[in-house]
Amino acid sequence: MLNFTVGPVMCSDAVRAVGGEQVPYFRTPEFSAVMLENEKLMLKFAKAPKGSRAAFMTNSSTGSMEAVVMNCFNGSDNVLVIDGGSFGHRFVELCEIHEVPHTILKLNHGQKLTKERLYEYDGQGFTGLLVNIDETSTGVLYDSEMIGGFCKKNNIFFVCDCVSAFLADPFDMARCGADVMITGSQKVLACPPGISIIILAPRAVERVTNRKVKSMYFNLADVLKNMERGQTPFTPAVGILRQINTRLKEIEAAGGADVEIARVAAQAEDFRTKIKELPFEFVSESPANGVTPVHPLNADAYKIFEILKDEYEIWICPNGGDMKNTIFRVGHIGYLNHEDNTTLINALKDMQKRGML
Repeated sequence: MLNFTVGPVMCSDAVRAVGGEQVPYFRTPEFSAVMLENEKLMLKFAKAPKGSRAAFMTNSSTGSMEAVVMNCFNGSDNVLVIDGGSFGHRFVELCEIHEVPHTILKLNHGQKLTKERLYEYDGQGFTGLLVNIDETSTGVLYDSEMIGGFCKKNNIFFVCDCVSAFLADPFDMARCGADVMITGSQKVLACPPGISIIILAPRAVERVTNRKVKSMYFNLADVLKNMERGQTPFTPAVGILRQINTRLKEIEAAGGADVEIARVAAQAEDFRTKIKELPFEFVSESPANGVTPVHPLNADAYKIFEILKDEYEIWICPNGGDMKNTIFRVGHIGYLNHEDNTTLINALKDMQKRGML
């Protein structure tokens, strides 16, 4: 199978080789060294400010989203949530579950967030802002530095979900002033799913350290305390953390975060150029590098996903909800190249010849 989804994605041979090894015992100095190296490289690639820390969570990225809401906000807060799709709305749902007072800044599918729209909420006493920088369901990339400027002006605690944006789109945690960044192992890190990473700037470290949370597993103060010795409070996904170490060192050896971002951007541009001759249109007003949402003009989006999977052994990414039949997504992350793009385009051209598009 050729995998163009946005996670899990295709892994490099080196990462796959680690996955085939026996999983070692982890309460050892050797594993601690791996974890501390993971933290060092994650902070470097996120361009996190001095004094930042990384929490490695054995859960999906939604688990880390929930952990951040639980540890950083409570009933005394007033949070602004950017809701432009499925994942932005997930933050809304988490605020509802944990009874965090919030206001929704609602955007249509594919709509960019403008400065004018954001500043309609200026000076309204918000204490926090939650945003998925790459709203993966629609492929919209929001401007982290513009949002960061708004948060700084209003002294707002800035939580930036970069699950699909980390290492795919330019992101400078220190420059945009994000207090928290979240990502996952199955995106540009191109490892199996199961680990999510929360990077906390110094203000976030202080906040979670001094706040009591009604959770054992999602207690970030406990996670950070254990990470001081390169460990986790509970048994982590040891094998995936070792694969992440291999992948981070791959990225470092290739030139670092900026080189990886440029590679993903080139993969996206190549695909978007090649698909223009087919009966599709792009959805996003502000496209992210990691994924291209595509609207078929004459066919059902989910049916295209099924045909590619079953007849061509190619995975693209379907959507759910009210976008299921109108939008599919093509990812540009993981172990892909321009020739793989051509293979997908040729399959779509064959479907067109068969009267399916």
